[in-house]
Amino acid sequence: MTKIMGILNVTPDSFSDGGRYTALEQAVAHAKQLVQDGADAIDIGGESTRPGARFVSAEEEIKRVVPVIRQLKQEIDVLISIDTYKPVVAKAALEAGADIINDVWGSKWGDQSMAQVARAFNVPIILMHNRDNRNYGHFIEEVVGDLYESIEIAQAAGVPDEMIWLDPGIGFAKDYAQNMELMNRLDVITNLGYPVLLGTSRKSFIGQALDLPTEERLEGTLATTCLGIMKGCAWIRVHDVRENKRASLMMDAMLGGGQIG
Repeated sequence: MTKIMGILNVTPDSFSDGGRYTALEQAVAHAKQLVQDGADAIDIGGESTRPGARFVSAEEEIKRVVPVIRQLKQEIDVLISIDTYKPVVAKAALEAGADIINDVWGSKWGDQSMAQVARAFNVPIILMHNRDNRNYGHFIEEVVGDLYESIEIAQAAGVPDEMIWLDPGIGFAKDYAQNMELMNRLDVITNLGYPVLLGTSRKSFIGQALDLPTEERLEGTLATTCLGIMKGCAWIRVHDVRENKRASLMMDAMLGGGQIG
């Protein structure tokens, strides 16, 4: 059964919902709504990863995310993922009760110690594909190669394979055509043998395809969710949980011959 990860950005400048959930009460209320709508996990981020976003210090990021995590662990029973590439932030979040590390740099940022944090806390780590350029020779092959580099970093740190998840990194270091090609060939990633998280919600390639602003990309996101499930993605990371949950249940029912759960 496909799992849904709801997005909670406690940032002032995220591309879609920046500034809406910066107050603790707003963040907690939104997380509760996401769970009510069907989220199996909440992904909490304290720094925007949109192009051109302002760098946030680890101290500031910790101040944003830790109080929310602590409060949520008291009030709801759901997995919490910390969306960060900074090991010190991940450590603070895990100490506060987070269950999963979601690393947009695939444990390659800085001293590459994020995987060591995952191993120390024995939690899953999501290794997303990312790089600092778009200079691909053979696009799909290099995406897979980059992911294998992240996997090897995690394995070298002692992270067991069952704690490694992958994310193809739609929208990161990829242009419109590359995002579309990777969506079409997601099975190359899901066939690597690790659970795959797909994060396409409201992203710019959907806006380019449909010529629509961020707030009108729900239907496009639903299409990517359905394709991702068909291609074998285990988790879908989205802003609009209720609609994507319904789409995933329908896809699971069809692909399972009518069986749900």
